[in-house]
Amino acid sequence: MRKTDTKPLFAQIARELTDAITEGRYPVGSVLPGELELCEIYNTSRHTVRGALNELQQRGFVSRKRNAGTRVESTTPKNDFRSSLGSLEDLVQFGTTNVRVVQSVKQIVVKGDLAATLGSVSGAAWLRISSLRIDSHTEEPVGWTDVYIEPQYGDIVDAVKASPDILISTLIERQYGRQVAEIRQVVRAIVIPDTLSARLKVDAGGVGLEIVRQYFDGAGALVEASVTVHPAERFAMAMKLRRSAS
Repeated sequence: MRKTDTKPLFAQIARELTDAITEGRYPVGSVLPGELELCEIYNTSRHTVRGALNELQQRGFVSRKRNAGTRVESTTPKNDFRSSLGSLEDLVQFGTTNVRVVQSVKQIVVKGDLAATLGSVSGAAWLRISSLRIDSHTEEPVGWTDVYIEPQYGDIVDAVKASPDILISTLIERQYGRQVAEIRQVVRAIVIPDTLSARLKVDAGGVGLEIVRQYFDGAGALVEASVTVHPAERFAMAMKLRRSAS
């Protein structure tokens, strides 16, 4: 591997290391270069390198132990994707690994159950951006997401299409300066709608997870809402809970 001229995203590093493992340059049982060496090779930060190694570990290619390095365990990935979403930064990494492919953009008026799900006033107008989430390694669909933003942000759609690995909330922050301070999330089991089964390449009536997220600014106002459907066999969510100090 040669040192790059730019600082790549952690997903790009993970992709290159994945290729090196699957092609046998790092055989099963071998140890990858250390974090500091990878930082030098890719001209990037330790945080970025750790994100790449964490991605490899989640996919079952490697194991990581303190003082033992990163050991290659398999040349094929696990069939499932396990997401650990404990912070906004984790969600940013998820967006980088599972890129967005926009399918449609439409202004709609939300009412009834959908308004309640999003936390919106019934009758409010929202711009809906519907996308497939594609695994950046396998190019298989891992989910379908409907993102709802205020129509005043409509001119951000070109940036949404041009930057498939950047969260829409991040693009809004960059262009309009409206920062997300809190994300609320609800996860429930569902039967995948027939309208999505073909797009997600699953059998009709398959089981999935529906994740509803609400994005709030520092004043508590709703900036964005999203509804994502994942096939159950391709997605799992891991969380870490800690006892608060008394």
